[in-house]
Amino acid sequence: MKRILFAAVGLLSLAGAVNAATLDEVKARDSVNCGVSQGLPGFSSPNDKNEWGGLDVDFCRAIAAAIFNDPTKVKFSPLSAKDRFTALTSGAIDVLSRNTTWTMSRDTTLGFNFAGVIYYDGQGFLIRKSVGLKSAKELQGASICVQTGTSNELNVSDFFRANNMKNGEVIAFGTLDETVKAYESGRCDVFTADRSQLAAVRLKLTNAADHVILPETISKEPLGPLVRHGDDQWSDLVKWVYFALLNAEELGVTQKNVDEQVNSQNPDVKRLLGTDGKYGEGIGLTADWVVRIVKATGNYGEIYERNVGPATPLGIERGLNNLWTKGGIQYGMPVR
Repeated sequence: MKRILFAAVGLLSLAGAVNAATLDEVKARDSVNCGVSQGLPGFSSPNDKNEWGGLDVDFCRAIAAAIFNDPTKVKFSPLSAKDRFTALTSGAIDVLSRNTTWTMSRDTTLGFNFAGVIYYDGQGFLIRKSVGLKSAKELQGASICVQTGTSNELNVSDFFRANNMKNGEVIAFGTLDETVKAYESGRCDVFTADRSQLAAVRLKLTNAADHVILPETISKEPLGPLVRHGDDQWSDLVKWVYFALLNAEELGVTQKNVDEQVNSQNPDVKRLLGTDGKYGEGIGLTADWVVRIVKATGNYGEIYERNVGPATPLGIERGLNNLWTKGGIQYGMPVR
């Protein structure tokens, strides 16, 4: 019995050791393998030159910049909602940065760690203006298009039940493009997804002005990057890249002024940029890891405004995704 127990402990230790080598593997490979969506404007989508861009993409570039001082050392793997978790579990990707909702089951039984909430969102409904509905509470009996493998299916059912409404036909499709095509062709009356996704999908429609997002938000959808359980160093690194982006914005450290800010006498800035202390060593990096990030991608606010902000085609106000000092709930943990 003791031999069996020792053998089991040995196997668990070996599994932990193998799983704990992500940063070493990334350095040996000379690139970060990042799982993204199959094409969601503003978050992760390729342009006509097959160059990936978006908020989720820039987060992966920030990780690469922190490690290699080169934001281009990322390999992007486009994944469907159904396949994304398998890719992460199998080790095909190092981090999943793909509009994924932080839920209890994903954080526990599926074996993942969320690094933070890069975008606070909620589920909504997209509908044709010609239908004339003003509220989601008027959707009784409507047919609804949804992408399979997401939390949206359960949320729709919960919403109808909570409001004593008759649930119409919920039609699930394997990919986002299939879901969009089904909605646009009239296969269903309504398309439901996270509101940020609906804003992106609306841009893909032939006549975007003919469609409107209803005002209700029916769920909490905290979207964030995630990694596998079992590698605390890698989990910490990804998490602190997220915090660094937020702290840089709060402290006024930008892509344009980061070289000047290295000479700042502000204690918080000095710790963040590595001129006081060696905090990067705790995640396997050098002291100036945040300098590399901000030079490559800018701070969180710059990434947001560049990809999904009011001046972009999506035109999404910061709202909850503003800093806590400006009425939002984004909050970077302190470097100290």
